Amino acid sequence: MISRRDFIGKTSIAASAFVFNGPHAFSFFKNEFESKRPAVGDRKFVSKAVEETIKTTRTKIANPELAWLFENCFPNTLDTTTDFEIIDGKPDTYIITGDIDAMWLRDSTAQVWPYLGLAIHDKHLQQMIEGVINRQVKCIHLDRYANAFYKDVNKVSEWKSDLTEMKPGIHERKWEIDSLCYPTRLAYGYWKTTGGTSPFDSQWEESIALVVKTFKEQQRKTSQGPYTFQRTTAWATDGVPLAGYGYPVKPIGLICSMFRPSDDATIYPFLIPSNFFAAVSLKQAAEMVNKIRSNAKLANECLLLSAEIEAALLKYAIVNTEHSGKIYAYEVNGFGSYNLMDDANVPSLLSLPYLGAINNKAALYENTRKFVLSSNNPFYFKGKAGEGIGGPHAGMDMIWPLSIIMRGLTSNDKNEIKKCLHMLQQSNAGTGFMHESFHKNDATQFTRKWFAWANTLFGELVIHVATIFPELLKEKNFSKL
Repeated sequence: MISRRDFIGKTSIAASAFVFNGPHAFSFFKNEFESKRPAVGDRKFVSKAVEETIKTTRTKIANPELAWLFENCFPNTLDTTTDFEIIDGKPDTYIITGDIDAMWLRDSTAQVWPYLGLAIHDKHLQQMIEGVINRQVKCIHLDRYANAFYKDVNKVSEWKSDLTEMKPGIHERKWEIDSLCYPTRLAYGYWKTTGGTSPFDSQWEESIALVVKTFKEQQRKTSQGPYTFQRTTAWATDGVPLAGYGYPVKPIGLICSMFRPSDDATIYPFLIPSNFFAAVSLKQAAEMVNKIRSNAKLANECLLLSAEIEAALLKYAIVNTEHSGKIYAYEVNGFGSYNLMDDANVPSLLSLPYLGAINNKAALYENTRKFVLSSNNPFYFKGKAGEGIGGPHAGMDMIWPLSIIMRGLTSNDKNEIKKCLHMLQQSNAGTGFMHESFHKNDATQFTRKWFAWANTLFGELVIHVATIFPELLKEKNFSKL
């Protein structure tokens, strides 16, 4: 079995010199930007709209390496991770993360999100995204507390011995708020973009009710709730203390999350970025169940819960710091304790505007942004190879391209975006792809050479830049700041 932990460590170009074939082969000669995509016949899914976007966008990029990276990365989810078919007359799409044969509710949404705007021009692509929504609904019905699933229910997870309720078809059962937010984000984005409603049947409606039920259970107003998790491991961030319930919280209206979107355990269970995400997702769910399913009762339940979370965030999530003024904490417990940091994985404090949770010009966000992109954030690393946010998951001094991409997507500053593109270009270390993380002083020391979320999101950033600052992509000597 392969786990994310198997890819935590240092991978060097020299140590991998034997890898020449396949979509993830290394490129050792920077003047020979040969495509790292699989042969057309070996691609898992082909979209005419995506292929046309690649061709059109490439013509706007003067720097050959940046154009090469875009062509390799943007279609990576479709090329290598998509398993699409029709099951019982309905589209069904199973999306793996890359080097791990499992589908995360979070990753699968994030991986196909950049294609949403193209689905209106490509019915085949639209059908594939419908399949992701349908598959996610099945996953939520199977276990609303799990974060990752298998298509083959007979596959045995390496985490089968975890002290939690492991069912057939579950890869991992880490309770993360964002696992239930991302499917709503995808459903809402699909509906708003295409106008299609075929995925939103009674099963989907019931999945929204399950989301609301789970969020309310994890507000822990009357009990600890039904979920516990323990694991026998040397990784402290993989275990939940106090009989698997985590450290205590004061019931203040926020939702407990035992794990972060990095799949690392929280310190204080009220994870602020994820609660922001939940408030947004509940509003989106309310609009959909009301207009599509005519379920005013469930819609009202969503709106009331969202309002409660927002009120609690306003009261408990803001901390007055000596170095940064008023900012959002990363985690709190309701008793007055808080954790000041940010993690590269989304939802993060940095990503709040990207998720529609806050305006990127809001004073509190600007203060928080300055904090998370500074040495005051214990997981902000700066070195010879770049600067950005990491997290406990990959260890100290390891920068995640996800954080650099998100910095670019949430910025209004052309020079800052240019800097992000430069660092991302350099971080590929000749491989032609983004990675999970790289060492701050040496980009050839990286983790996970096949991480589709980072690849596709990088493509989204390039398209975003082509829209708002197209002149940046016209610089041929782009790598020279």
